[in-house]
Amino acid sequence: MKKKTTATTAEATKNRKCHQILEAILPQIPFDGWTNVAFERAITAAGLSRGEADLLFPQGIRDVIELFGAIADEAMQQKIAEEPGFARLRTRDKITFAVRTRLEVWQPHREAVRRMMYWYALPLHLPLGVKRLYKTVDLMWRAGGDTSTDFNFYTKRTLLAGVLKATILFWLDDETPNCAASWEFLDRRIADIMKLGKSISLLKEWKPAEIVEMIKGKLKKA
Repeated sequence: MKKKTTATTAEATKNRKCHQILEAILPQIPFDGWTNVAFERAITAAGLSRGEADLLFPQGIRDVIELFGAIADEAMQQKIAEEPGFARLRTRDKITFAVRTRLEVWQPHREAVRRMMYWYALPLHLPLGVKRLYKTVDLMWRAGGDTSTDFNFYTKRTLLAGVLKATILFWLDDETPNCAASWEFLDRRIADIMKLGKSISLLKEWKPAEIVEMIKGKLKKA
């Protein structure tokens, strides 16, 4: 029992320090971007040593960005769990709620999100961006009650990834009250993928290469 308690305490301390660095770096991002310079300044602001920071984030700024996304995912899931009528919503409304909630969690850090999108757009970081995007849309579909394991599983996540990315880019420049234009944009994109979902049975009859081209075309339009 003592070992378990010690391990739990150590993990809590580690999480606290990780969050300290993340909280300290966010004010730096609008000026320095997600860079080593911002990381070093955050370490100092958090009152930690570089050695401690390297243990917490072995891959430096890359790990800090991953934590930024993971925390947003957790907050989204928490808000979904606390929404009284969520379970009774239609699937499209569940997905819309999840996407909107995810962006609302990020609202105080919109410039940090913009800089993160730039960071993920770099060729070297692109695979990391795809992986992080997949984690988020997978959580959204699971929250929406999706239990598919066949072709539908991949198609739904691919299409929602396109919708989420397009909505984020629109939202970053949205200056309407309460981001009303973004939510209208989101509603239209969700309607599009739901319409396409009705044609999944037809897609199954196509060759893999044709399916990929079909999905790419839909994502470009989104």
